[in-house]
Amino acid sequence: MTIKAVIFDLGGVLVRTEFPEVRQRLEKRLGFSPGTVGPIIWGSEDWELAQVGRISYEEYWTRVGAALGFSTPEEIAEFRREYFSGDRVDDELVSLIGELRPHYKIGLLSNAPDKLDTWLDQDWGIKDLFDAIVYSARAGMVKPDPSIFHLILDQLDVTPPESLFIDDYSRNIEAAVALGMRAIRFTNTAALRDQLQRYLVWNTEDPAS
Repeated sequence: MTIKAVIFDLGGVLVRTEFPEVRQRLEKRLGFSPGTVGPIIWGSEDWELAQVGRISYEEYWTRVGAALGFSTPEEIAEFRREYFSGDRVDDELVSLIGELRPHYKIGLLSNAPDKLDTWLDQDWGIKDLFDAIVYSARAGMVKPDPSIFHLILDQLDVTPPESLFIDDYSRNIEAAVALGMRAIRFTNTAALRDQLQRYLVWNTEDPAS
């Protein structure tokens, strides 16, 4: 069946931590044992609540800040700024999506908190890349829940076999395949470009059949 839509994950795909040493230096400077800050930020129940929209991203960081020992909003804001300063939007992948857009619908499906619209539009300037955006805080559910995949498929007006999903987590790839979607596990953009050529044609006016 003809693929009509390509659906991308965000974190670990379009936006990645390119300079992890930034976080390592920050951890050391603040006196934390190596590898202990990440689980406080990403491994808590509060992060799960933020992902499904039960608490705001700002409330989430207030709780994280307290767990890290910060006492003022300014301290938390400075920590956040430095912690994420090694993250980058993959410009090469943005360019590749731009090549695909004339031929395929483009979707974004992300486990993300309620700030995602602001990040996509104001911080990264990539919101217009997508014909449909579904994320967990708005949907009230996270990947790999099949229902969140159906939301993006409905917004793009395609069936599972008409879609190709790209994500960096095996469990999400497996969930997509179980629904009948085609899927690629992301490792890097150069490899993705090669893998896409198995499914898509985008250097002509007509999509692959």
